[in-house]
Amino acid sequence: MASGTLYTYPENFRAYKALIAAQYSGAQVKIADNFVFGETNKTEEFLKKFPLGKVPAFETKDGNRLTESNAIAYYVANEQLRGKNEVEKAEILQWLGFADSEILPASCAWVFPLLGIMPYNKQTIEHAKEDVTKALSTLNIHLLSKTYLVGDRITLADISVAMTLLQLYQYVLEPKLRQPYVNVNRWFQTIVNQPQAIAVIGNFKLADKTLEYDPKKFQAQSGKSKKEREHKEKKEQPKKEKESKKKEAEPAEELDAADEALAEEPKSSNPFDNMPKGTFNMDDFKRSYSNEDEAVSIPYFWEKFDPENYSIWIGEYKYNNELTKTFMSCNLIGGMFQRLEKMRKQAFASCCLFGTDNDSSISGIWVWRGQDLAFTLSPDWQIDYESYKWTKLEPSSEKTKELVNQYFSWTGTDKDGRKFNQGKIFK
Repeated sequence: MASGTLYTYPENFRAYKALIAAQYSGAQVKIADNFVFGETNKTEEFLKKFPLGKVPAFETKDGNRLTESNAIAYYVANEQLRGKNEVEKAEILQWLGFADSEILPASCAWVFPLLGIMPYNKQTIEHAKEDVTKALSTLNIHLLSKTYLVGDRITLADISVAMTLLQLYQYVLEPKLRQPYVNVNRWFQTIVNQPQAIAVIGNFKLADKTLEYDPKKFQAQSGKSKKEREHKEKKEQPKKEKESKKKEAEPAEELDAADEALAEEPKSSNPFDNMPKGTFNMDDFKRSYSNEDEAVSIPYFWEKFDPENYSIWIGEYKYNNELTKTFMSCNLIGGMFQRLEKMRKQAFASCCLFGTDNDSSISGIWVWRGQDLAFTLSPDWQIDYESYKWTKLEPSSEKTKELVNQYFSWTGTDKDGRKFNQGKIFK
């Protein structure tokens, strides 16, 4: 039977997955004593075990370590929760991916500003509401004739998806908003009212009214964080000064041949840094796109765009015939975005999914600094780009302007007439 220590903070819905799974399997999971998020997970001792400093984190009784909530939940689960056969196991993985890709980003974007955890942005929240609607609609159809997501008993799929929906049902999905999703509501309440779930999250109460935005909450959170940082820096200053003097007194450590080679190796740089900056301010455009309607941000783009130092491309996915479920297709886009993190500063893209399940296409408009195909400039950027056909567009062309307007405003159809389904922004 699995056992170990779970590092987390109170009311962490990600940690709930593992704790509920342990209730079903009988695994002995102890929550670490005296864990303080933002402090304990930044200590040298913690980072030696879990270098990313992320929680939840889990250490088994024999010293093995796991991060990522789904992996921890899988480890402490039993055979029933993991799936009874290969098909069920694959379907469970599918729903775990659905929760992380389709529900979680939208839930955080909608709920966190209302809790004061992140800044409020009206356009971002509106997009998040649309994404939540799509996710709940997908679930509602699936659960029309099913009691559970996979098979005829509760699995990790149910636990993971329900816990990812928890804050939506707790803070924003008032009766009117959840009314269209009868099947999801029935299923969700079935899961959270199981004895194993109640033992972890208590008696769950659905939202009576959508939480209203209060700017004072974010200001309070920001002020608190600043005060904590200043207190911590003041507290650590004598220690840093002492360590600095100690280092000055100590002779420099001799490096072996391997360390010397690493020390002399040039630091990796962003290829865009070597290109002329031009006059187009990418950050300003991104702020305009995030905060203004497309009727304002798109004209702003064309007014400020610098064709001499920036280029516009269309990327078309080569294997549309292999696309099945639309949410899985959107996972492809999201995965590519994650792997291009270092490219964000000087690039922007609007990627769209057109069509429906088993008849869809992926394509997107990309803008970046320079005139060449950006992905070839760094090995870090080359994982996905060969799956797309890339065509450089002429900025002065009316056809280009039509495409940019269409993709930036998420409207229209693809070249085969499929209607716009959903989109993702890389910024």
